[in-house]
Order: sequence, then C-alpha cells, then structure tokens
Amino acid sequence: MDVVLQEINQDNWEECIRLKTTEEQENFVASNLYSLAQSKFYPSCVPLGVYHNQTMVGFVMYETMSTGDQNSGYCICRLMIDKNHQRKGYGKAAMQAVINLLKDKPDCKKISTSYVPKNAVAEKLYYSLGFHATGLIEDGEIVLSLSVESRAGVTTQS
Repeated sequence: MDVVLQEINQDNWEECIRLKTTEEQENFVASNLYSLAQSKFYPSCVPLGVYHNQTMVGFVMYETMSTGDQNSGYCICRLMIDKNHQRKGYGKAAMQAVINLLKDKPDCKKISTSYVPKNAVAEKLYYSLGFHATGLIEDGEIVLSLSVESRAGVTTQS
C-alpha cells in the first residue's frame, strides 16, 4: 500500500478537516480541526495529510519530544483515517511512512505514540509495528515506544 505524506497548508487544510472518524472512534482521537489549531500554537507539531492516488485519506501529526535528555525523539501524537477509507491498510502504511520519515532525522533516538485503552485497532497496529509498552499512562492513554537505530548502528532502548 503506497501512501504519501504531504504538508497541510492553505491549499488542503479544508480537505483535511472534512475527514471524519466513525462515531465510535470520536473519543479515540482529537478532531483534525483541533489538531491543526494545536499545530499553530505549538510549532513542534507537524501536521501531514495522508494521500493515496491524489486523495487525502487520513491525517497524521508528530511532534518533537523536548525532554532534554539522551532519550529524546519524536511522538506520533495523531493518526486518523477517514471513515470511508478504513480497513484498506492506509493506517499501517501511514504509520510506516511517518516512522521512516522520523528515522531519517539525526536526532531521533526513539519514537513514541499512545492510544486510548478501548481502541483495540490502534493497539494491534502499534504493536505490529514494533512499539512496546512503557508502563506510562498520560492523559488516560497508554504510552508506547519504538527504539530507533542510531546513525552509528547502535540501538537505543527506551
């Protein structure tokens, strides 16, 4: 499944906010409108459209973790696939694309994400991609981490 991540800008932001989850998923992820507003106030947040064949099928946002310690990295803080495009592999493809994007950054030592405990689909997806539980719960969400191989070939454990 090929997807392309593209910057959200003045040409596609309205398309982005028209993407919706199912009713059952509304409590699992913030709306895209909220996420875009958040990215304007927190410049470390990077919102991206998930495209397949020129159609925006989803949204992902990552941010820099500014812990100041040696285990700093990035957090994939949003992932959503429009309800009309779910169950086609776009979520996994989008996560793989953003993980690859982040792994190319020289300051990326780990990647974290989180999910609402009732979101079994997200849980299964993240574990299938190599994330593991950290034991932390933030804002009611289970925090996961993915160790990233450094440029020198050494793996950093989180």
